[in-house]
Amino acid sequence: MTDVLILGGTGWLSGRVAEKWADASASVTCLARGGRPAPYGTTLVVGDRDEPDAYAAVAEREWDEIVDISSNPVHVAAAIEDLAHRTKHWTYVSTVSVYASNDEPGADESAEVLLPPGPDEEEDYGRAKARAEASVRAALGRRAAIVRPGLIVGPGDPTDRFGYWVARLALAGDGDVLTPTTESRGAQVIDVDDLADFVVAVGRERWTGVANAVGDPVPLDRLLDDAAGVAGHTGTRRPAGDEWLEAHDVAYWMGPRSLPLWLPAGMSGFWTRSNAVYRLLGGRLRPLAETLTRVLADERERGLDRDRRSGLARSEELALLEALRS
Repeated sequence: MTDVLILGGTGWLSGRVAEKWADASASVTCLARGGRPAPYGTTLVVGDRDEPDAYAAVAEREWDEIVDISSNPVHVAAAIEDLAHRTKHWTYVSTVSVYASNDEPGADESAEVLLPPGPDEEEDYGRAKARAEASVRAALGRRAAIVRPGLIVGPGDPTDRFGYWVARLALAGDGDVLTPTTESRGAQVIDVDDLADFVVAVGRERWTGVANAVGDPVPLDRLLDDAAGVAGHTGTRRPAGDEWLEAHDVAYWMGPRSLPLWLPAGMSGFWTRSNAVYRLLGGRLRPLAETLTRVLADERERGLDRDRRSGLARSEELALLEALRS
């Protein structure tokens, strides 16, 4: 039997990876703080990665596979120090945010990654992941896979980004919906279950290397068309320009009072990265409409008009639409 250790295993992505390893008849252990249950068929070991003895309960075992998705490079380095010699293979789930530039369409895994921050700079998400990657490569070399997802989407998404559009279009019904201008804009998403399947596959095969786990580039207008079709929206989408949205305090990409997936101009490389390695390795990319349908069902269950981590409240949107018309 394959012995798998998931560092985490109770969150959105790591929980799905744990479930899929368990479905593949592996013996799965999840090391987590214990605030949430581990998936059915797995074993939870309680450990706080902020503590020096976090890995003591799992450091005496031999593992076939260890999976880590942490964005804290200190946690990643500590785990490697305590566990690297105990596993045959290590999979680190990173991000395409490690790349230094977002202006080259079609860039592959050889593109330059971010350097550590200078003395007066803070370490942002991309740099933190890049530093964690460096630890994995230095310690594990040819025993490690580094998987770089783009925007992870699907049911249960805690960030509320991708689901905003299909939920808002469904909530609006025959009413208007505010969008950014879509010319030269797009998205590159991967379904959380496709990503989890891929993480399991590279661990099972003990593949080593770096792979962008990203979907095919989708123009933003097509994504919104597909979302409207799934949602049954019969109203009008009202686009607003970047300067107008910025002047009305609407944020890019994510977070409160934002239009999710809207990117600043000049970032075409961010949503057009090469997924040739992912496809070559057999990575699945389910149809966008299938993911949208799954996400809408989840959004309806959670409430189309609920408070969200990302996007505009419907009341905010209606006020902006009124201002746009005037």
